[in-house]
Amino acid sequence: APKEKADPQILDFLRERSGESGIVYRTSRADVEKTAAYLCSKGVKALPYHAGLPAEVREKHQEMFNRDEIRVIVATIAFGMGIDKSNIRFVVHADMPKSMEGYYQETGRAGRDGLDSRCLLLYGPGDLARIRWFIDRMDDEEERGRALGRLRRMADYASAGVCRRKQLLEYFDEP
Repeated sequence: APKEKADPQILDFLRERSGESGIVYRTSRADVEKTAAYLCSKGVKALPYHAGLPAEVREKHQEMFNRDEIRVIVATIAFGMGIDKSNIRFVVHADMPKSMEGYYQETGRAGRDGLDSRCLLLYGPGDLARIRWFIDRMDDEEERGRALGRLRRMADYASAGVCRRKQLLEYFDEP
């Protein structure tokens, strides 16, 4: 969906999934903290997770999420490696990922138990500008070109008006 005001859009999405567990991905640590605080202020049990938190805090938040003591974890992409929680019902990308590979890996954390799950990708021109700013600062010209190609493909995916499942499968050469 086009990103208008991310936090209220996330809240609306979560209200439709009362009692379900999920992950909200944000690009920056500041956005993780802001979104987690916003959700808590609206009655959603949510905690932040990012590399700037002390290791013991990250571990505690992850354990609380794994034990269903909180229903939502708001995280940077640092979260999820090694997650083996089968009842994740949704994944929200409140900022556009840098690549299809990252998006695929992160959305794959939902529905591992075979039950229906939902993913929401919010995207907007600001996401492209932010990612492009970092890409433009890469020293290696070849890597910069590859990163731009990945970003272009992700932007095409986010803005296309066709079946996204089909697009994703085609990207990975799957029938």
